[in-house]
Amino acid sequence: MSTDFRSLIAAKRDGHRHSREELEQIAEAAARHSVPSYQLSAWLMAAFLHPLDLDETTWLTQAMAGSGARLDLSGLPKPWIDKHSTGGIGDKTSIVLLPLLAACGATVVKMSGPGLGITGGTVDKLKSIPGFRMELSPEELLEQAKRIGVAITGQTPDLAPADKALYDLRNATATTQSVPLIVSSILSKKIAGGAETIVLDVKCGSGGFMTTLPEAEELAAWLLRVGRNCGLNIRTTITDMNQPLGSAVGNALEVREAIDVLTKEPEQLPGPTRRFRRLCIYFAGEALAAAGLAKNEKEGQEAAQRCLSLGKAAQKAAHWIAAQGGPENLELASQQLPKSRIQLVVSARQTGFIERIDAASVGEIVIELGGGRKRKGAAIDYSVGVVLAGAVGDAVVEGKPLCTVHAAGETQAQTAAAHLSDTFKITNRPVEPADPVLKALP
Repeated sequence: MSTDFRSLIAAKRDGHRHSREELEQIAEAAARHSVPSYQLSAWLMAAFLHPLDLDETTWLTQAMAGSGARLDLSGLPKPWIDKHSTGGIGDKTSIVLLPLLAACGATVVKMSGPGLGITGGTVDKLKSIPGFRMELSPEELLEQAKRIGVAITGQTPDLAPADKALYDLRNATATTQSVPLIVSSILSKKIAGGAETIVLDVKCGSGGFMTTLPEAEELAAWLLRVGRNCGLNIRTTITDMNQPLGSAVGNALEVREAIDVLTKEPEQLPGPTRRFRRLCIYFAGEALAAAGLAKNEKEGQEAAQRCLSLGKAAQKAAHWIAAQGGPENLELASQQLPKSRIQLVVSARQTGFIERIDAASVGEIVIELGGGRKRKGAAIDYSVGVVLAGAVGDAVVEGKPLCTVHAAGETQAQTAAAHLSDTFKITNRPVEPADPVLKALP
């Protein structure tokens, strides 16, 4: 390297601004492991205490995206769309949205990671489908996307390797909350993945990474500005994560709910699932409008509604799942998902209206059941989780079902049930249902 890495640490420690070249050196050092991890950690802490500005964040994002291979989508039909969520309890949106966008004429290629912590991950949800392969080579990924319009794979070390090195160190050094570092991590992977149009879902609430609206607004605004600086066609929306998204929380349970959204009419779905369906249609409208497949968001939503109602999205999802090794149709896929040994109904303690469901607590309960990881690489039980009978604003009756625990054993089910009762707050006054969309950034 042309510059002593200690001088880069010292510059940021003292609050100085990095040049583009210096940030390229930092990304290269991270990707090539050419400096000790303690020096990268020291730089991360300096960048946490003296945050990167907009230009620095843009330069770091571009340098991280260019630190390894990049997926070349040039042989695929346009438009190319990707979607990213900052993670939330019960967030299975990608499982519906990817085939829905493909059915509407987009090419959707997505890389996703396993869950860590309470929010879960799309990789784990899809791996609960018997036979489903998440480890596609770049060649397989592109061939499948060209043939059916949609493909997903797990994260590969060849794409944005600087991000992987810095991400692991951010977890270890308590620097994960730095907005510029979050932004460069998210967007560098998207750029390396080749997409041109990206819709971003920034979750806000107890079950999300950003717990307050001002925090979520800051992150969303930075993602929008840096993404546009990097030449991306980007849309950013802040959505509610103060209650779980949909009815199901838990890998196989969430896949089954996503299949229900793809195959059933809204009136056949429970209230929390209809709320989830509305969010999927909202993001489809945003993506189709941004990519030029619809004149505006309303027309995009109408197109998405038609694709769902006519069964085109379900057909696309069936082709997608079968192409990646899963069952040949969605009915079989739903039937073959793993089922827990115990299902225990939790009843309401009083009559009234649901005022609050603590999303974070539900996520923690699912982890304790074995449905999530307490540490990276740990095994999980795909069958366990929680299914909610209602959402905020719904009426409940004493003694009637509030939710159902899916567990491997009776003891785990009873423990989870006891804790779940405390995650619901019920009032005797009517409560306004919570819109899943909090704010769309211009």
